[in-house]
Amino acid sequence: MRAVIQNTFGGPEVLKVTEVERPRPLSGEVLIRVHASAVNPVDAAVRSGAFPLLGEPPFGVGWDISGVVEEAGPGARFAVGDEVYGMPFFPRAATGYAEYVAAPSRQVARKPTTLDHVHAAALPLAVLTAWQGLVDAAHVKEGDRVLIHRAAGGVGHLAVQIAKAHGAHVTALASAARHEFVTSLGADEVIDYRTTDFTQAVQDADVVFDSTAQGALSLRALRPGGVLVSILEHGDTDLAATVAAAGRRFAGISVEPDYASLEAIAALVDAGRIRPHVEQTFPLAEAGKAHELIESGRVQGKVVLTV
Repeated sequence: MRAVIQNTFGGPEVLKVTEVERPRPLSGEVLIRVHASAVNPVDAAVRSGAFPLLGEPPFGVGWDISGVVEEAGPGARFAVGDEVYGMPFFPRAATGYAEYVAAPSRQVARKPTTLDHVHAAALPLAVLTAWQGLVDAAHVKEGDRVLIHRAAGGVGHLAVQIAKAHGAHVTALASAARHEFVTSLGADEVIDYRTTDFTQAVQDADVVFDSTAQGALSLRALRPGGVLVSILEHGDTDLAATVAAAGRRFAGISVEPDYASLEAIAALVDAGRIRPHVEQTFPLAEAGKAHELIESGRVQGKVVLTV
């Protein structure tokens, strides 16, 4: 089978389509014929060596997949022909940029029926990051005031929709050029972070969803008893202590596979409450170009590889 493999750390050019042995599913696993695989900022960080999550190359990056079950091992939750999506193994290697991926069946879920594979692949890592932060950790509920950083980005645009689906009032931070897009997602207020000090505009948030490593600054926007959700500073014990001393709660999120949440998310997608935005697709052979776009910092929503 074809898979994108890198033999050294470096720029996008190190990503090479390579012939490798097709994996075989073990007990409780499924072999998925991948139709699409999303590209996330963490993929580029791992590829470059900035975030040495997988040790030394060679390895294949990529986690988000959507496809069809080709084989099912004994005891697996799915049958041949089932359409599934997920982010198996994270933070261990999944080699998601490939024609086939073998994965534990409890780390994937049935694909939303209203989405094609490209849009389904755009969901797992980003939507689970938002879900595990807002729903599992912050317990966002109707009437909560939620502030979301990078609201037009891969995680942020889904966080806006998750918060709205749970009845929250959403204030979104985005550049002026992205305001119309973020408003279309359901945001109640949109602030241009380039021209406005968000800590002056918002000081009574119940939840701040921070994807920018600005935890100390974001703390100023929280009311007493509010929750700071951080996806980049999740291991920062000093920040956690500062938040606690200020009478707020800190929730550091390191995303993990979760089929039950993916099932709940699929239900919201099929109900029209959540919709991933895909800015651009690339064929598998152009994974390097997809990484270049991700690293530009100008992506609205997600970038996806078609397999």
